[in-house]
Amino acid sequence: MAARLIEGEFVAKAITDRVRSDVAALGKAPKLVAVLASDNPGAKFYAKSQEKACAEVGIAYELRELPADSSAERLKAEVARVNADDSVSGVILLMPVPQGVNPREIQMAIHPDKDVEGIHPANIGRLFYGDFSLAPCTPHAVVTILREAGVDLKGKETVVVGHSEIVGKPTLVMLLQSVMESPTVTCCHIATRDLALHTRRAEVLIVAAGKAGLVKGDMVREGAVVVDVGINRVKVDGKTKIVGDVEFEGASQRASAITPVPGGVGLVTTAMLLKNTVECARRQG
Repeated sequence: MAARLIEGEFVAKAITDRVRSDVAALGKAPKLVAVLASDNPGAKFYAKSQEKACAEVGIAYELRELPADSSAERLKAEVARVNADDSVSGVILLMPVPQGVNPREIQMAIHPDKDVEGIHPANIGRLFYGDFSLAPCTPHAVVTILREAGVDLKGKETVVVGHSEIVGKPTLVMLLQSVMESPTVTCCHIATRDLALHTRRAEVLIVAAGKAGLVKGDMVREGAVVVDVGINRVKVDGKTKIVGDVEFEGASQRASAITPVPGGVGLVTTAMLLKNTVECARRQG
């Protein structure tokens, strides 16, 4: 079996097209501020990518760079300034943060209505009541990809590998949104004793563990739908390559459909960030 490729480009385009229309309807360009306290080249590259994505839909973007040795108090003071700035629609804290700083502490300081990542406790709490208007970007990307790919989730044996606060756990909640149409969900994590036992029975397999090649091809059920959330940089023949958490070559021979890395969930996650920025602008009137 050669799996159908679920490409994120087409899903992301549909979202960004709607965002562009929503921005025009607002009458005023939303503004996204990214706070960065790091010299990490990857973080700066990510900021440039965000700036480009915002420009394409009419969202203003500002990168506020702080010293790489900034204290938690310095970061929270910057967040407080952004919270109080009526011209700013949304805020995102870029990783990594300085050594000794707890990123969760800084993220919790962002006002819930400016939380474009959808990870403030107030926004996470809304997920339990079926309000996904400001949901975490990656979980929202996962469930949107499944919906746009026409996957019928009702009662399906669905396995999520990874239980982080910003991906795994919110994904579980979002999958269970419907009383009658939800899949039957199992969550696997670092303490799972026999990962393959669970993945081999999954009709829908979502992998978000952050470990390259964690799920081998023979761990995938024949005909399964595989959503690979992982983005890992590995060295192959001396060159850096981006790979997922799933061994793509082997898995694509067993799955019925699979997302590529890169070109899959990541593209849709960026689109969701733009969507959330517009939602933040709406909440602030």
